[in-house]
Amino acid sequence: MYAVMKSGARQYRASVGDTIRVEKLPVEPGEQIELDEVLLVVDEDEVKIGQPAVEGAKVLATVVAQEKGPKITVFKYRPSKRYRRHAGHRQRYTRLRVDEIVV
Repeated sequence: MYAVMKSGARQYRASVGDTIRVEKLPVEPGEQIELDEVLLVVDEDEVKIGQPAVEGAKVLATVVAQEKGPKITVFKYRPSKRYRRHAGHRQRYTRLRVDEIVV
């Protein structure tokens, strides 16, 4: 059994026991979270497709950690104009462990 759910602006495929990395959510590690924007649920032969979400379906997950992604370096440069700009960015993520898929 698996579900396709939406968190933020992205969609994720989740099965029970999986760990997934979603965009940062305002929760503490160890808390349980309920994601109710489930777009698709597949249970062996049965497929439920939402329009846009499956009614009554939700994914229960536990927050494992708040973490950062790899550093991305941005460097702008204009030759012979003495223009240089250097910036860095690290995206923040929340790691979730899927406990249950409720239909």
